[in-house]
Amino acid sequence: MTPADMAALHAACFTTPRPWSAAEIASLLDSPLTFALTAPHGFIMGRVVAGEAELLTLAVAPDQRRQGIAARLMQSFLTECSTRAADSVFLEVAEPNLPARALYAAHGFTKSGLRRAYYHTPEGQAQDALVLVRSL
Repeated sequence: MTPADMAALHAACFTTPRPWSAAEIASLLDSPLTFALTAPHGFIMGRVVAGEAELLTLAVAPDQRRQGIAARLMQSFLTECSTRAADSVFLEVAEPNLPARALYAAHGFTKSGLRRAYYHTPEGQAQDALVLVRSL
């Protein structure tokens, strides 16, 4: 999957936070610390720095959801993080994003913090972000 393909999928999945451009995705992937794992109809991106992994984004085509794609990507992501010597993973998720929160909870993530007004909807409404973590 190219950065352009990833950006198109990201745009189909997100309004809050705003979707990433192909240039932003390519720039992230230029770092040897950042990686992407892909599947038909989805991808996940993350990075590992000094033993700590960050899940940057996870996108699954809206018409392909509820088929286990995100769960398989998440499991592959956790395995890759372990391979890269991470001992923990963190992420931010919009508080109203209940499907994503359920996925992360099913994979052992728990709340460790709150970022107030971290995201803004296209209409300008602030949304809090939950910071979730899990050990590997």
